Amino acid sequence: MAYTDTARVVGIDLGTTNSLVAFMQGDQPQVIPGGDGSKLVPSVVAMPASGKDRVVIGNSARGHLLATPDRAVYSVKRLMGRGVDDVTDELKLFPFHLAADIQPGEVLRIEVGGQQYTPPEISAYILRQLKRNAERYFGAPVTQAVITVPAYFNDAQRQATKDAGRMAGLEVLRLVNEPTAAALAYGLDRQRDGIVAVYDLGGGTFDISILKLHEGIFEVISTNGDTHLGGDDLDNLLIAIALDEIENEEKIPARQQPELVQAVRKAMIEAKIALSSDPSVRIEIPLPNGKHYRREITRAQFEQLIAGILDRTVEPCRQALRDAGLTPADIGEVVLVGGSTRIPRVQQLVSKVFELPARGKKPHTELNPDEVVALGAAVQANILAGGSAATEEMLLLDVTPLSLGIESLGGVVAKIIQRNSTIPASATEHFTTGVDGQTNVAIHVVQGERELAKDCRSLARFDLKGIPPMAAGMPRIEVKFLIDANGLLHVSAVEARSGKQAEIEVKPTYGLTDEQVESMILESFDNAEQDFQERQLIEARNEATTILSAVEKAPSHPAWQQLTEEERAKISELVTEVEILRDAGDLDSLRRGTEALDQATRRFAELMMDATVSSALHGETMNTADAKIGKGPAAPHPIAPADFR
Repeated sequence: MAYTDTARVVGIDLGTTNSLVAFMQGDQPQVIPGGDGSKLVPSVVAMPASGKDRVVIGNSARGHLLATPDRAVYSVKRLMGRGVDDVTDELKLFPFHLAADIQPGEVLRIEVGGQQYTPPEISAYILRQLKRNAERYFGAPVTQAVITVPAYFNDAQRQATKDAGRMAGLEVLRLVNEPTAAALAYGLDRQRDGIVAVYDLGGGTFDISILKLHEGIFEVISTNGDTHLGGDDLDNLLIAIALDEIENEEKIPARQQPELVQAVRKAMIEAKIALSSDPSVRIEIPLPNGKHYRREITRAQFEQLIAGILDRTVEPCRQALRDAGLTPADIGEVVLVGGSTRIPRVQQLVSKVFELPARGKKPHTELNPDEVVALGAAVQANILAGGSAATEEMLLLDVTPLSLGIESLGGVVAKIIQRNSTIPASATEHFTTGVDGQTNVAIHVVQGERELAKDCRSLARFDLKGIPPMAAGMPRIEVKFLIDANGLLHVSAVEARSGKQAEIEVKPTYGLTDEQVESMILESFDNAEQDFQERQLIEARNEATTILSAVEKAPSHPAWQQLTEEERAKISELVTEVEILRDAGDLDSLRRGTEALDQATRRFAELMMDATVSSALHGETMNTADAKIGKGPAAPHPIAPADFR
């Protein structure tokens, strides 16, 4: 039966293996079936060499994947927003190829059927199919959607997803993290307080999120994961074993024959699925030489093979607990999401990590793990569309997984938005110049947990130009960070006195490796002590430079002549000492020397301030006097000039 509500906003799970579209029917989310009656749309796009259709999607494309694998694309989600260096290894197992002329930093282009397509274009075909399914079901146009993404998708991957939606003719109202969507789906049944862990092992990504439920408010208090871990890795492990055995035993160059690779892939995926319920499975694959590859795999063998991959999910779970300040005993419910969580070994692992058996609990699997993310997306879509009685009191609060800030003088990171901050988020910090007469400053936006910019991920750079020349420390530069509801970052900078301003929307950046994303947080812990010491030394050098610069100007001020010869000699002696200590690496000695110089110039500062008060009618102020010798309230972080990069 078709529905004719023209204000439908649908929820879409754009998955690595399968994709779904759902909506709220009354107070319950429901997945919309396609024309073939299937709720799952395989995330496969094929460009047939012949036939009436130039492009086929979903179940229809699966046949082409086996018969003409070089004309089909699957698991494209793993390529979204990524650079050529990121995907070199995994492309060896894909039948499709990248365009030969892609340069580092460029968006990927895939060659299929003599044409080139970007990953967002391929994803747009899948989204169009889901859009058609919904329009067929409703009997009305569908133009707005909520789309889910892995929690650890970076800015480039999120922007690529929004681009795909736009190309498919959809206004993407919100990007929602997949674990958060799952919690929304289960939240319809659990209107109570508590802490929930959402363990999401999908086809291409793994996410763990810790959520706090309180009076209808869903707040993500920590998140972690692995952007390159999922069911595909289990498949690829089994496929590699089979291909190795075929090549070694039959002397067939299996990896050079796309049709054989896809036949092996199909058989191994079916075997993996069967082993979730059967104790063993027998595999038989026809070979080009007329023989057959035969192998029996028991569940015990399978679990032993995949143990190393599954164990990679343990540390992100523990880190998410640490970030939330919780222990396993604090977790009231654990929700399993993603088709791979059907594997008994996964359920056992999750139970152990969160110590569920000791409390007489089991992970929640009441909702279909393949559908739960789409169901949650439908709930969020309903909230944004005005909602119903089931969702009008709901509120969703998400978080940013990594800290964001800018590089200040000396290469130190000034963090503006801390990791695990609730989004949408906005924060403002004040900065100043580090050089006299500085008219331009370089705003370098970085992401990560390390203390120095060189150890963090560079997101964007832009210049704030046209600042009137002033003494170092005089300009007041306000830098504002805004993370919108989709997790996309906007940065603006304005100099308060002149009104000069500049801003940037952080655009997709390619070339970030999975290892960088996965290790950012762990590296921050491993190097915390060394990073902090290096940051302290840089800040001490900056402080020493500020005082030395101010003292260098002192002899030109009338108050200098009011000091005794002994006082001037002492200051000069300490200046020489601080200059030497500044270039050395002894933090404690530099701090002592700087403090001694500060103490030695106190009377000069008092004399200078007295003179300033006397000349106030001539336009001088105590603030400008303080700025000249580096006194007064703690100064904002100085930013390097634009030409210092």
